[in-house]
Amino acid sequence: MITRALRATAVLLLAFVSGVLLAQENNSNFATQTVDRKVESLLLIERMSDVAYVDIVRLAGPAPAYQKKTGTAFKDSLLDNQLKFYSYVFIPKTAKQNKKYPLLVFPHGGVHSSFTSGSVHILREMVAQGYIVIAPDYRGSTGYGRGFYENIDYGGLENEDVMAARDYMVKSYDIVDPDRVGIIGWSHGGMITLMNLLRYPEKFACGYAGVPVSDVGYRLSYQSPEYSKNYTVEYHIGATPEEKPKEYARRSPVTYAKQLIRPLRIVTCMNDDDVSVTEVQRMIDSLTFHNRSFEYKVFPKMPGAHSFERIDSMEACEIRLETYAFLARYLNPPKPIKTIKELRKAGYFYY
Repeated sequence: MITRALRATAVLLLAFVSGVLLAQENNSNFATQTVDRKVESLLLIERMSDVAYVDIVRLAGPAPAYQKKTGTAFKDSLLDNQLKFYSYVFIPKTAKQNKKYPLLVFPHGGVHSSFTSGSVHILREMVAQGYIVIAPDYRGSTGYGRGFYENIDYGGLENEDVMAARDYMVKSYDIVDPDRVGIIGWSHGGMITLMNLLRYPEKFACGYAGVPVSDVGYRLSYQSPEYSKNYTVEYHIGATPEEKPKEYARRSPVTYAKQLIRPLRIVTCMNDDDVSVTEVQRMIDSLTFHNRSFEYKVFPKMPGAHSFERIDSMEACEIRLETYAFLARYLNPPKPIKTIKELRKAGYFYY
């Protein structure tokens, strides 16, 4: 009899081999990303299927931010059509149809990236507490072809994609409690957390922003010229912060700090090698200046740097325990994790 693990391995191998051949044939980085996306989807399903019902749903956000006429009247008449994107849904297998459960909206990080199996341990910890989770691959995510990649709208309509994913869950699943919806993310996902919590407070009970991008214009001042090209290319912002300061401010959470009315926790560390602690401090200072009530913690130099609370060390798990305690205060999950042993068992099977 073929075991589930062996069957999954065979499927992954077949997908990988066929994908490599496709990528070689097309000689395209986008083809390679598509292969990676399919393999990651299989890994997510396989590694979560014992504790959650896993689904991949197709949703629609606003029309693309930047439109180019094709010269075809039919196509050009439909340029305002909404942009379609995919999202991963994880529902605990312990969920009952006649009960209500809290929802966590979990946007991924990376300028161009996607939701991957690298978040499995955190997902397992969330699901073990009774959280339903939706993880949207918003516009600009990788693995869906060049067109979707170049629809990136960093700090812009990607936030509406995430909101569309949130609304889909609330409207489509009776088991989701609309009054217990939280949003959580790290890095770019932390930035999306801030933008949505600040701009749409009626949609969320609380938000957790780990090492969040906070000031896009300032960010480009300390990043490499190669990194800055992600923003200055023609299909994105198409200008530097010096050329369009208001546009970069519009895309930055610091601009909306005074609008905070929901519980928020921000966490960073002194040796973050991606989102500088000074950038996050600008967000903290702006919230403080506007006399907003929120929680924050700046850790000293930590193992893992930018990923310090997402790696698998005991120290990182202890930090996540604090994260879950914050979320539990406002979302009231049915089985909150309260000890490090409970967390390790949920995420890693044994402690």
